[in-house]
Amino acid sequence: MSDCLSISDEAGMIAAGADLGASLEAGSVVALCGDLGAGKTHFSKGIVSGIGADDAVSSPTFSLVNEYRSGRLPVFHFDFYRLESADELIQIGWDDYLDEEGVVIVEWADKFPGLLPEEVIRYDFTVGEDQVRTLRKR
Repeated sequence: MSDCLSISDEAGMIAAGADLGASLEAGSVVALCGDLGAGKTHFSKGIVSGIGADDAVSSPTFSLVNEYRSGRLPVFHFDFYRLESADELIQIGWDDYLDEEGVVIVEWADKFPGLLPEEVIRYDFTVGEDQVRTLRKR
């Protein structure tokens, strides 16, 4: 996957995520940063699909973490948006998830950057005036 993509629709965002998902290995952590509606959850749907899972993927905004286990690796999909403190994240088992032999996806990862492992795959999502999403790997 390119380090910078312009994506004009939902299907393109899911396809970009699927490309990344196909290449991920156990222990991968993917950090997604961007405003509401920028495409983080659609990209996450693609990652889960690219791992071979057929689970219905939804935003974990209220549940904080969703687990998908039907693919070649388990996927732990976090959303930091509603968390108020790093302590809350630790209390829901963040470190345990990082120790799992799976893939961790984090939406709103910029909220607690100090809790992310050093080897993280980071993407920034922006939305242009024409509603085209730009996805940049950091």
